[in-house]
Amino acid sequence: MGRRGCCTPRPSPTKVPLALVALDRIATGELGAACPVVVEPATSSVGSTGLAAFRHPATVAVGDLLLMMLAVSDNAAADALFTLVPADELDARLRAWGCGGIRLRHRMNRMYECTAGAAGNDFSLALELAIRDDHSGRHTIETLDPAHAHVGTAAGLVDLLQRVWRDEIAHPDASAELHRLMGRQVFTQRLASELRADTLRVSGRTGTFLHLRHEVGVVESEAGDRVAMAALTRSDRRANLAPDIDLAIGTGARPAFEALRR
Repeated sequence: MGRRGCCTPRPSPTKVPLALVALDRIATGELGAACPVVVEPATSSVGSTGLAAFRHPATVAVGDLLLMMLAVSDNAAADALFTLVPADELDARLRAWGCGGIRLRHRMNRMYECTAGAAGNDFSLALELAIRDDHSGRHTIETLDPAHAHVGTAAGLVDLLQRVWRDEIAHPDASAELHRLMGRQVFTQRLASELRADTLRVSGRTGTFLHLRHEVGVVESEAGDRVAMAALTRSDRRANLAPDIDLAIGTGARPAFEALRR
């Protein structure tokens, strides 16, 4: 498996270690996959997919919250899981597993609360602040500050995936279910964009927040090759959509896979 390095706040890719800890608790009997959880729109996280887009209360099993969180990056599902497995407990479990370079510190909605506190509902202003702060070194939006944000180095995230795929961390049933759920990801415009083939399987978790666009995942071939990757990017453009950056991630992933599989 291969790796590359980089370090800054990581939004949705940190849903992978959250899922792993929750799945480990399910596998060891500390948490029930069928346990029902009520998600209230008035108190759930902001987001455009899954339960985060719901307008009415919904009752969802823990196992299906995990599916929604990983398949469609559902922030409301993630925050419901954070309620069951608080950030400090998650962080402690990751430390116990020796997962350096990854820190989980808050619910997903904290990112949007801090953004609204700095820029109100002005998305363009929030982007401008994020880009400006990258250059100045100060952080108007607290959850873009590595001292307060969810963070993960590329090496740390790749190492986590490597250990999961090799059954070197957590309960084997938890690892197997994480494989399955990451393979259900709906958004495939990044790592998988240049790796579409019947002989390849891409299991990933993409994430976007303001000027950050990331994806972590594992590419597997029928021949048995397995390559873990982390593509972590930030933009200097005030753009909500950046298909060229998505394309660059996919364009880089293909030769990386071909080089590292050998």
